[in-house]
Amino acid sequence: MKKKRRLTLKNKYIFTILVFVCISLLTLTATSFTSMSPLRNVFGIVIIPMQNGLNSVGGWLSEQGSMLESKKKLAKENETLQAKIDELTADNTTLSLEKDELTRLRQLYDLDQSYSQYDKVAANVISRDSGNGYSTFVINKGSDSGIAADMNVISGSGLVGIVTNVGSNWASVRSIIDDSSNVSAMTVSHLDTCIVSGDLSLLDEGKLSFDQMNTGNEISIGEQIVTSNISDKYLEGILIGYIDQVNDDSNHLTKTGQIVPVVDFSHLQEVLVIKQLKEAGGE
Repeated sequence: MKKKRRLTLKNKYIFTILVFVCISLLTLTATSFTSMSPLRNVFGIVIIPMQNGLNSVGGWLSEQGSMLESKKKLAKENETLQAKIDELTADNTTLSLEKDELTRLRQLYDLDQSYSQYDKVAANVISRDSGNGYSTFVINKGSDSGIAADMNVISGSGLVGIVTNVGSNWASVRSIIDDSSNVSAMTVSHLDTCIVSGDLSLLDEGKLSFDQMNTGNEISIGEQIVTSNISDKYLEGILIGYIDQVNDDSNHLTKTGQIVPVVDFSHLQEVLVIKQLKEAGGE
């Protein structure tokens, strides 16, 4: 009986201790939850905005990286496009030059056909007088090609000048725009003769002068002027140009005026040299 009573007392102690432990745990839990609230508030106020900021920065950096990559891609594409544009520009320039050359060669061919009665040599202009345009120039054909002094030179649609000096593979030419040039010429309509001369005062205008036209005939603007049959060095009938201005001299017997040549002396590149000489001396 006494032993049973001791066991009961012992169980009460154990129960009491367990209750105390439970109450203590509950109190500690409540206290911990309450004490963690400020930390949670600090986390919400400080940490979360920082995390949001870091997320924003990360997003911005990612966006900038994408933009940089896009810029690099665009720069590469622009570089490729510019290279293509440069290539097309070069091709276009080449085509333009080839077109111009083809046009000149067609004109040269037509000129060759217009004077098919003469044997001719084609040549390129390789240098010119730096002072007065193409008043004198050098071509890349000479005696090796059968060229000799006093041979007539033509280009474009008509007369250019005459060969003055010859080497084995070159020849110098004095054009009709040179101020020392005098060509015996005539009108096509009435065969009225005149002297066509180079004139420095008209050089910039691209014109020639004529004088000593002894005629009572009416001379019209646009009248064709060709080399005459009495020229000593120039073959007859080669087109020189068209009358642009005509005046009666004070003696009322002769006329003077200006001529627009058919040859573009500002852009002379290819010529034909007529290999036939006119038998005479002087121009």
